[in-house]
Amino acid sequence: MKLHYHTLSLAVLMALPAVAAAQSRTTDLDDVTVTATRTPVAVEASVVPVQLIDRDQIDRSQANSVLELLRGRAGLDFANQGGTGKITSLFLRGTNSNQVLVLVDGVRVGSATSGMAALQDLPVDQIERVEIVRGPRSSLYGSEAIGGVIQIFTRTAGQGLQQNLSITAGSNNLRQASAGFSNRGERGWISAQGGYQKTDGINACRGTAAGWGAGCFADEPDRDGYRNTSINVRGGYALTDTLSLEGHVLNADSFNEYDGSIFGGNEADNRQQVYGGKLAWAASDAFQLTAQVGRNRDQADNYFAANGSRTFASNFDTRRDTASVQGDFQFAEGQQLTAGADWQNDKVTSSTAYDIGDRDNLGVFVEYQGQFGAHSLQASVRNDDNEQFGNHTTGSLGYGFAFGNGFRLTASAGTGFKAPTFNDLYYPGFSNPDLKPEESKSLNIGIAQYADNWNWTLNAYETRVDQLIGYDSSFNIVNVAEARIRGAELTGYLSLAGFDINAQASFTDPRDHTSGAATYDNLLARRARTSGRLDVDKSFGPVRLGVTAAGSGHRFDNAANTVRLAGYGTVDVRAEYAINDAWSVQAKAANVFDRAYETVAWYNQPGREYQLTLRYRSK
Repeated sequence: MKLHYHTLSLAVLMALPAVAAAQSRTTDLDDVTVTATRTPVAVEASVVPVQLIDRDQIDRSQANSVLELLRGRAGLDFANQGGTGKITSLFLRGTNSNQVLVLVDGVRVGSATSGMAALQDLPVDQIERVEIVRGPRSSLYGSEAIGGVIQIFTRTAGQGLQQNLSITAGSNNLRQASAGFSNRGERGWISAQGGYQKTDGINACRGTAAGWGAGCFADEPDRDGYRNTSINVRGGYALTDTLSLEGHVLNADSFNEYDGSIFGGNEADNRQQVYGGKLAWAASDAFQLTAQVGRNRDQADNYFAANGSRTFASNFDTRRDTASVQGDFQFAEGQQLTAGADWQNDKVTSSTAYDIGDRDNLGVFVEYQGQFGAHSLQASVRNDDNEQFGNHTTGSLGYGFAFGNGFRLTASAGTGFKAPTFNDLYYPGFSNPDLKPEESKSLNIGIAQYADNWNWTLNAYETRVDQLIGYDSSFNIVNVAEARIRGAELTGYLSLAGFDINAQASFTDPRDHTSGAATYDNLLARRARTSGRLDVDKSFGPVRLGVTAAGSGHRFDNAANTVRLAGYGTVDVRAEYAINDAWSVQAKAANVFDRAYETVAWYNQPGREYQLTLRYRSK
């Protein structure tokens, strides 16, 4: 296994000097991000590291989950508990899953109890594009954006009537289908998409009777299946030449089997819902005003199934209602001021009795963006007034300098925070209502070079997180822990002789820096120090071939660093044949060398898998 990982690392590192920014650039739209500044900014002009993944790249990757799509990309690491649909923790630049903000079409998503977004239940077929911002953005978005922001945009509409269909079958009895249409007229547009996914899965946890209680605290050597049914509808209408209205609905219902007990259950019925509406008024070329409302519902009903019967175990139903208003004012050429306010209400309904079940947060922010020839500047500040912990202020400052031949130097600094979750504050017997927010300080320095057929970026950073929520020597939950995270990310893209080459490597050193703790200077649990990904694609007329190599170095499963999980590398090969302009057939073999590995101790990952897809997309 070590030899395969070292081979992967060498391949990535050899490719990187000649390649760059992990996304190929196809249209002007693909080069624009809105997440980094809450306004449209070209990727090349961003003063903080950003990465984009569009629908064409999603189709070519043949990914069946958000985990597959994002695995190995710069700054990202995952810990998955047993394959498709199982709980997945995302670490961005070494920060915790609950320190990464996830948005869907501008709506904040995630459980108010656990603090995590259920990325495993978000269907890939509903996604139009993904924007990844690495580094703190609390000065624009408030809580959770310590490690960065991941925004998922669901499918929108191109010009005229367009239709799509895909049908997939594969290993572990995978059955998957997706279909939808979109239409854009002179003033209005609509997009609708439905999807279905079902797999028998793998044995999620390798616990045995001899080692009962290891990993999943259960002995259930069976397949743990997963099923997801989803629908997404987006639409908009230009009420006047300056006023437009947009709305969207995403609903994903899933059934998940896992290895568990009568106390925690071994089956779950989950629901992810995202609703949103936006009213935009372009008063002039210099001023725009946007108002947006949204709701995210994260529901989990857990059961214990045995001997043909099903017993209720627990229910957690959290709801996040949000509303915002934002004004963008361009007061001079290349000079823009943005100001706004965000309101949020979190509400918990559960079979577990929480002392308090809801809370409000009001955030106000202001941002300046300026362009002075080769120089660019971005600065923002925000204050959040939370019903539970009071006021908290964050800020950021970024600078960029373009010094010819496509070279660009950037530097940014920012603070972030994460509000305690309802579990931290009010879970019976394991909480502390006096907890304060976790706080961070980050610095990033980057250099990049952009050309027509190639580009590359290199970023180095340090993040320090204080008042981390943890347990003291008496097992009371308190703001006691500290962390120091240092790292670097190298990404690249090259188009040469018909080959599209994307490469990226991440080097992260996430350390426990809690003064006086026995774990001082240990690596934070479940984060690998090194990871990488290499994608190579080539077209031969109607045939397109591709390979993806991804891997990770070793990690420790516990804070004491006594449980070591070996590094791993996997290789996927892909093929696609265009029958005509609309129809194509795709085939994929994942983990072709059948590598066995774990990202969480005792929890299995899929071995070699195959799949075949028939795809239609009208032009």
